[in-house]
Amino acid sequence: MTARKSFQCPLVSFAVILMRNVALFVEDFAHQQVIDAILERLAAEYSLELDLQWRSAVRGFGRVVDEFKRYVHDLETQVETTPDLIIVATDANCKGLQQRSRELRQENSRAPIIQAIPDPHIERWLLLDGAAFKAVFDKGCDAPDLKCDRNRYKQLLTSAIREAGINPSLGGIEFADDIVKNMNFNRAAQSDDSFRKFIKNIRVIFRNWN
Repeated sequence: MTARKSFQCPLVSFAVILMRNVALFVEDFAHQQVIDAILERLAAEYSLELDLQWRSAVRGFGRVVDEFKRYVHDLETQVETTPDLIIVATDANCKGLQQRSRELRQENSRAPIIQAIPDPHIERWLLLDGAAFKAVFDKGCDAPDLKCDRNRYKQLLTSAIREAGINPSLGGIEFADDIVKNMNFNRAAQSDDSFRKFIKNIRVIFRNWN
């Protein structure tokens, strides 16, 4: 009788990464650039794959609110496929963080909602970490103040980049990805409550997805 040989198949572990769908409603191109850079960095940190669906990225606050609330209503009526997360982003402007948050609040959503409300404007977030600024432009930037002025932080961002010898073609927002990649999020969060809140809420969601 011939002895039957026994073969053992080695165990192979396959890591399956689930694609997470994120619907985004943002005020303009600047918000899209900054939020995209933040999500890309945090997704890599938590080993996540994101499918970012930009539902609105133009025409300001009113358009964002209208499209955001219509979308959430459509989810309730099951017209739309439910995403894993909804993000709505708009500047606080002179309304303040709390009031703007109330204006964006939406109850009974089928998907979790995170608000990104830069106070007062998104460009201020890019000025929070002077070390990150220096890593990108070889010259740091001054710590931003906190004043209600519609164009103040756009001007501060542009001026800081020009002082480094670079003439930004889009006011500096085109460097958002480079700045965010070099930011110390914890240090930046200490300087800005709106940034801290957004990063904290995103981390909570991403941890739950792991």
